[in-house]
Amino acid sequence: MNVYLNKVNESWIIDRVRQDWYRNKKYISTKNIRKSDLVWIISPWVWKNLSKKSLKQKKVICSHYHFDFDNFDKKDFYDLDKFVDEYHVISKKTQQQLQTLTDKKITSIPFWVDQNVFKFLDDKDSLRKKFNLHKDDYLVGSFQRDTESSDLISPKLIKGPDIFINLVKKIHKQNNKLKVVLSGKNRQYVISKLKESSIPFSYFEMVNIKELNELYNVLDLYLVTSRIEGGPQAIMEAAISKTPILSTDVGVASEILHNKAIYNPYEIENTKVNTEFAYKRSLEYTIPSGINKFEEMLRNVYES
Repeated sequence: MNVYLNKVNESWIIDRVRQDWYRNKKYISTKNIRKSDLVWIISPWVWKNLSKKSLKQKKVICSHYHFDFDNFDKKDFYDLDKFVDEYHVISKKTQQQLQTLTDKKITSIPFWVDQNVFKFLDDKDSLRKKFNLHKDDYLVGSFQRDTESSDLISPKLIKGPDIFINLVKKIHKQNNKLKVVLSGKNRQYVISKLKESSIPFSYFEMVNIKELNELYNVLDLYLVTSRIEGGPQAIMEAAISKTPILSTDVGVASEILHNKAIYNPYEIENTKVNTEFAYKRSLEYTIPSGINKFEEMLRNVYES
C-alpha cells in the first residue's frame, strides 16, 4: 500500500499532520499521486487541485473537520463525493453532521499529538521570564485565529471571539492580575476588543512549535470558545502538556476533557479544570499509538 496525502500549504495544523505522516510512515507513503494506491484527501477544500483521473483510478478517503451548514457548498461536497470511497472525521460530533450527507462509511479518530513536542515543562517562572511575562500574572491563553481573513476586521464567529472577550472581562473583574496571551495569525478582532476594555495582553504572532509548547506551559488557563469546531487541536495540545483548559462543547472536547471542564457559552462559573483527566485521555492519541490508528484505517480502506 502506498498512500498519497494532498497538501494545502496554509501554515496550519493540517500541514503539520501531513509532515508527521510522511516522517513516521514513509515506508507506506508516496508524494507522487501516480505512484499511490490510496489517496488521502486530508485537505478537502483544495481537492480540485488533484488529478480527476487519479481519483477515479485510486481508492480515496477524505477527511472532514466540521460543517458550517450556514456556509455550506453542497455542490462542491457532492462533486467530491463521487470520488470518495470512505470518510474520516476527527470527532464524533462531526461524524453526526456527516451522516446527514452520506451513507458511506465514516471513521472517527482524533488527530494524533506529538508528545515529544507538546509536553509538560516544570519551569514556569523561567518560561515566563523568557516571554517577558510576570510570574504573578494570571495568564489566559488563546492560540487560534479569530478574525475573517477577507477583511481582517470582522470576527470569525464560529471561533467564538466574542465569547472569549466576554469571559476574560468577567475574569478580569474578579482578578486584576489577568493578562491574555495570544498567538497565531488573524487576531485583530480580539486585540481590538482587549484594547477597548483596557485588558492587558501579549501577542506572539507566529512562534515555532517549540515556543508554542512553551506558551502552553506558561498559562494558568487556556480557553476554547468556539461555536463550531472539528478539533480543535489545541485541546489535544493543552491536554498532553497538562495545561489547565476549559472548552465549549465542540469537536473532541467531550472525548478528551472532563465534563466539568466543558461550559455553556458565556458561563464558566460552575466549571472546573481537570488536567490529569485530560492528560490520561490524550495519551491514547500520541505517537506512535495515535498515528498507528490511522494506518489501520487506511489499510482497511485499501483492502475493502
